[in-house]
Amino acid sequence: MTQQIAGHLLVECLIEQGVTHAFGVPGESYLAVLDGFHAYRDRIQFIINRQEGGAAYMADAQGRLTGRPGVCFVTRGPGATNASIGVHTAFQDSTPMVLFVGDVGSDFRDREAFQEVDYNNFFGPSTRGMAKRVERIDDPHRIPEYVARAFATAMNGRPGPVVLVLPEDMLVREVNARPLARVEPVEAWSDPDEKDHHQKTKK
Repeated sequence: MTQQIAGHLLVECLIEQGVTHAFGVPGESYLAVLDGFHAYRDRIQFIINRQEGGAAYMADAQGRLTGRPGVCFVTRGPGATNASIGVHTAFQDSTPMVLFVGDVGSDFRDREAFQEVDYNNFFGPSTRGMAKRVERIDDPHRIPEYVARAFATAMNGRPGPVVLVLPEDMLVREVNARPLARVEPVEAWSDPDEKDHHQKTKK
């Protein structure tokens, strides 16, 4: 199996989930992902914004229009905090969204590195108004798992935003993992016959 850097695998996972546009402000903490967007520019477009709040609102709009998570990329510290208003709006309006935050390298964590923030405390469920789930991807081989779970969490139950934190050094490691299959939202019906009728009329 061909190896590639984790940042490219992440973009492949987004494509597998049906993402055609991602929004964000470029930052050095996730350059490997930006390189992946360039490599797959014929299949997914990265829309550059001037401010992270605007990028988050664009992802929110994408989620509202499609019913699938809008995707936003920001860099650490103020990039993430600027995006928080869009994340908060997505939470209050039950809009599916996945916010990716480029973070300090693993070897700098918990050392008050430049613009280091505890994202679980900032965005986590304990805030009662930000993200449904906050996770950090430390093992690049598990990127497909985290991305698929983020999309499932964002769409199912009460839809809302999920935050995935990306350590800078993790994104440049080589991996041979492959994307997981596209996640679809669960459809709940009180009457099984009604569901069968609905599916027939959609065809």
